Order: sequence, then structure tokens, then C-alpha cells
Amino acid sequence: MAIITISREMGTGAYQIAKEVARKLKYTLVDGEKIAELAPKYGLTPEIIERVDEKPPSYNTAEDRLQAARLTTMELIFLEKAKKGNVILYGRGGQDLLKELRNVLRIRFIAPFDERVEMFAEREWIDPDLASDLIRKSDHQRGGFIHFYFDRNWHDPLGYDLVFNTSRISHASIVESIVAAAKEPRLKDVDGEAMALLEDIILSKRVETELLKSDKVENLHFKITSQDGMIALTGHVHDETEKNQVIKIVGKIKGVKKVVDNLQVMSFKPYKE
Repeated sequence: MAIITISREMGTGAYQIAKEVARKLKYTLVDGEKIAELAPKYGLTPEIIERVDEKPPSYNTAEDRLQAARLTTMELIFLEKAKKGNVILYGRGGQDLLKELRNVLRIRFIAPFDERVEMFAEREWIDPDLASDLIRKSDHQRGGFIHFYFDRNWHDPLGYDLVFNTSRISHASIVESIVAAAKEPRLKDVDGEAMALLEDIILSKRVETELLKSDKVENLHFKITSQDGMIALTGHVHDETEKNQVIKIVGKIKGVKKVVDNLQVMSFKPYKE
């Protein structure tokens, strides 16, 4: 059940490296194109993907929560492809989404800003000033996505197993290094443990998605955990009605065997200026 995740700064040439690694290892590359291909099965359109892909979500209005539900649906695509094994998950916070799994090889690609601008401008045949603006926007958006959704600094090296500066090392050498690292025995030794944990993550994500889509639940001010089909809900809701609705929705989700209710009712009046 080998899994590789790729985190990349725009303009590092990461995509071509990922494609070559996938070819050499005979892995499936799960990138934007693959997500778009699978999206209709999950009720997602190209327009929806464009609005939510690697963008910080919000949970304030009903539309915000619907966007967040669509984002978690995209994560389900990632997770269910990961379950099949021998995959490369390209971007979309894969290293954080699967942070609890010990059989994941987490890769990060970086390069100096000016060199990324030059590389991107040449590759796309665009003006360097435009390339600079696009890369700054991409860095801000992707970094914000990781910070908002996973509460982690995108640049923190401890979030990755290997970090490659593509301006210093050839693509061929990077590919060979990743291929070698993917064969690390310790990654395979925990496959059984990882499969069970991945099943729990998938079920938790399904629960989160359904609750975000529901108009019966005002906010998700609680934690969702899963173990062997048992879903534990810990946190607070606004009233007993909302609490009952949450438990009812979760109990109907396929794969949920039991709901453990640790929810507290905490009523409050919204502050008005």
C-alpha cells in the first residue's frame, strides 16, 4: 500500500518529476487531471473544483459550508485512491491529510523565488512580471490553505521526509532518490496498521462531509474521530435539537456502527455591534 505525497512550490518543475517517478515505480499519479476525471462520481463539476481546490475554506455561511463540504469530498477522492496503494498524491495537502500514517513518503520541492520565476516564464512562454505575480499568488494561496485547514506552516521541513531544491539537484538525481526511498522496508512494515487507520480517516471524512452539507447543523464546533466503525463526537452544539440532528445524520452514514455522544449543549447569544 505504498503512498507518496508531493508538496511543491510553483515553478520548481515538480510535476514532471512526479510523472517520471510514477512511471518508474508504476504508481498512479493522483493530480488535478485525475481528480477532474473522478470528480463526477462524487458530484463535483470542473467549476466547483476550480473554486475550492487548494484554497482556504470558511465555515460561516451556508455557502461557505457547502464549499467546505466540496473540499472534503475532494479529499475523499485522495483517500480512496490512497487506499488502493501504489499512488502519488500530488499537492492538496496529502502529507497532512495522511499525517497519522507511517507508510507514507512525504516529498517537498522548493527553489529560490527568482529561479522559479525564470523557469516558469520560460516553460509557459509568458512575461517574467506575470510569472512573478502568479507564483506569489500561488505561494500565498497554497501556504494559506495548509495553515488554515491543517494548522501547519507550509514551509516547516518537519512536515516532510525529503526536501529537494530543484535549482541545485538535477531532476534525474531527484527521481532516482525518490524511487530508492519509496522502497524503504520500514514503509512497508506498517502496511496493515496503515490500512486500518486509513479506513478510520475515510469514515471520519465522510461524516464531516455529510454534516457540512446538512442545513440542520449550524456549525461543526466538535471533533470527529473514528475507530472500527465507531464515531465519537466531542465538543459542543447550540441546543438539544441540533445535537439530536447531528447524531441522527451520523448514525445513517454507511459504515458507521455506533455513535458515541460526547457533545455538550452550550447556548449563547450572538454579540451585536
